[in-house]
Amino acid sequence: MNTPAESRAVTLKLGGKERVFDIDDPHLPDWIDDKSLTSGHYPYDKKLDEDDYERELQQLQIELVKVQFWLQKTGKRVMALFEGRDAAGKGGTIHVILSYMNPRSARVVALTKPTETERTQWYFQRYVPHFPSGGEFVLFDRSWYNRGVVEPVMGFCTETECEKFLKQAPHFEKLIAADGIHFFKFWLEIGQEMQIERFHDRRHDPLKIWKLSPMDIAALGKWDDYTKKRDRMIEETHTEHAPWTIIRANDKRRARLNAIRHILTSIDYEGKDDEKIGKMDKKIIGKGSDFLAGR
Repeated sequence: MNTPAESRAVTLKLGGKERVFDIDDPHLPDWIDDKSLTSGHYPYDKKLDEDDYERELQQLQIELVKVQFWLQKTGKRVMALFEGRDAAGKGGTIHVILSYMNPRSARVVALTKPTETERTQWYFQRYVPHFPSGGEFVLFDRSWYNRGVVEPVMGFCTETECEKFLKQAPHFEKLIAADGIHFFKFWLEIGQEMQIERFHDRRHDPLKIWKLSPMDIAALGKWDDYTKKRDRMIEETHTEHAPWTIIRANDKRRARLNAIRHILTSIDYEGKDDEKIGKMDKKIIGKGSDFLAGR
């Protein structure tokens, strides 16, 4: 006799109302679909036109190739961290950045959970071997900032360990900046309805279902906990030498373009074309300190 599958329906609080959401139901509720793009005070009610996006992205990717040639010529180094809630678009942003760069010197770092040996080490230790050597361009898909948000929310570290991390991180990053690495920290911010929509899309798309983990389901009911930890993390680790850049990422196209523009604008490389880079959208991208002040 077959036993019924265990329900994964969860009760969520959105806009002051309690809603029941079943991720296994193939129908996306209207209360998500109608509000996903504008959720989290997103400033646009339409996504960027795809043709405009592709045209602008190509120009920016040409500039990224110039950056790579410049890095190889000068031995300079670039390192960027991409953080955000699950389904914020970190992996996709990294993918379009690296698409036309030589993988021999441009790479992504996405570490799995620490081994038993790594658990006994200084927390930052396992990340350092992946730092860029001369001429390299390295992007972290999640980083040591797991200790600031995900781990305390999901119970993978103690509050004492989290507090210790928040005190040490600015000192650690000051050393990175002082060593001459071009260092970036991005937080991709999405609204609650948008996160739910993207989880639902993963669940019902056979090409994306591998992206959906049990931790994603568990995180659905911890939105407010994530928000509190995110704000505390940004407050404690947004510094002059290693500032946070916040990108509103409900529209992945706008988010990707603005992330690339920020990197390109911040580096003085050979052959830089400011006209092709264009201007960043201040409705989409800003400083961590301004983000907290506006909440």
